[in-house]
Amino acid sequence: MTVATNKSTIKRTEYAKEFMKSVEKCSQSELTNKSLAGTLMSTLTNIKFDGSRTIHEHILEMMNLIARFKTMRMEVNENFFIMFNLNSLPSEYGPFHMNYNILKDKWNVHELQSMLIQEEVRLKKPIIHSANLIGHKGAGKRPGKKMERAIMDN
Repeated sequence: MTVATNKSTIKRTEYAKEFMKSVEKCSQSELTNKSLAGTLMSTLTNIKFDGSRTIHEHILEMMNLIARFKTMRMEVNENFFIMFNLNSLPSEYGPFHMNYNILKDKWNVHELQSMLIQEEVRLKKPIIHSANLIGHKGAGKRPGKKMERAIMDN
């Protein structure tokens, strides 16, 4: 006799030890692996970097998902994983993604992570315009309207 639940393969027993063996057997079943694989794949394909954490943490989360696939004997190609990472990035990383696609070399996960951390730092730096006017009389003051127009025209 079986329990009428989602785990209909778990047999009703009088002893906890037998029940636990049945639960363990069921948890290792193909059905469970297929369901977990589908959930992991959905998570992997829908994950997006939103800036609420660091790029390093984002990549680690994706690497953890890949590690879970490996525990189910499902290998994920490194190049495939790198493309998932790149596709999970917001539009600010568009030039970075484009540059990667142009390169003849392919990066491994650690190279990608290193390059993305550098890109994250670059993107977070405030933009300093070339109009610092160091050495200009009145440096540090706001340039006059003529100077602003000259800078904008260049």
